[in-house]
Amino acid sequence: MIRLLPALALLLAGCAGSGTSGVRGDARPTIVSLNPCTDAILAEVTAPGQLLAISHYSKDPQASSMGATVAARFAATGGTVEEVLALDPDVVVASSFIPPTARAAFEDLGIRVVTFGGTATVDESEAQVRDLARLAGDPAAGERLVARIETALAETQASGAAVEAALWQPDGIVPGESSLVGDLLRRTGFSSYSAARTMAQADYLSLEQVVADPPQVLLVAGSEVGQRHPVLEHLPRMRREAFDTRLLYCGGPTIIRAARRLAEIRKSVS
Repeated sequence: MIRLLPALALLLAGCAGSGTSGVRGDARPTIVSLNPCTDAILAEVTAPGQLLAISHYSKDPQASSMGATVAARFAATGGTVEEVLALDPDVVVASSFIPPTARAAFEDLGIRVVTFGGTATVDESEAQVRDLARLAGDPAAGERLVARIETALAETQASGAAVEAALWQPDGIVPGESSLVGDLLRRTGFSSYSAARTMAQADYLSLEQVVADPPQVLLVAGSEVGQRHPVLEHLPRMRREAFDTRLLYCGGPTIIRAARRLAEIRKSVS
């Protein structure tokens, strides 16, 4: 629940009156990011001091798509209206799931809110990088990051027949074909075990199915009991590899690390 003290709201409303355009005079808006996936992109396309804060999720080393040393450079917020208003940003970057009451509070006080959803392909992620760089006032920084992503993808492209892989995510589910990690699997030389078995986004992959019908490669990105079962060590036709959950959901610079990890696994398959 969002609680704005009346006095604080009036004070901040008065302060915001001169900034209703959402951008200060230098055309480089100050930004607070409430979206863990945009955190990592904005950290690379903003100037020093421009990104006032990132989401608190990016400070969690078990969940963040940012490196700890990068995240340490920025303050973080829990996403409350009071915290954000205290930083007095020009722009709030949020996910498409931002509560309507929070969005209305920011906009009533003259703070522009820009939302970004998830991306399902590399192309969509690169478009998001460019959008965020333009928002930050430095399109060239976005092009530099996109160039790094394209270089990493070119370096990790596999030749030869695709290797069948099952990606076993947290809660025992599999990704759909229309997912960023699915796109990366295809680009790095894998075919989808789950798609070949008509499994859809978030369908459950049981331990019993893996044992009865093992993939060539099992990428384990969860820690459920079945995903750690000793029987998985005794499937001679299957290679099992750990895949960091922090590489699953975000695009931008995370694509580089995810592609390199997948290429490393692909090369290890004889």
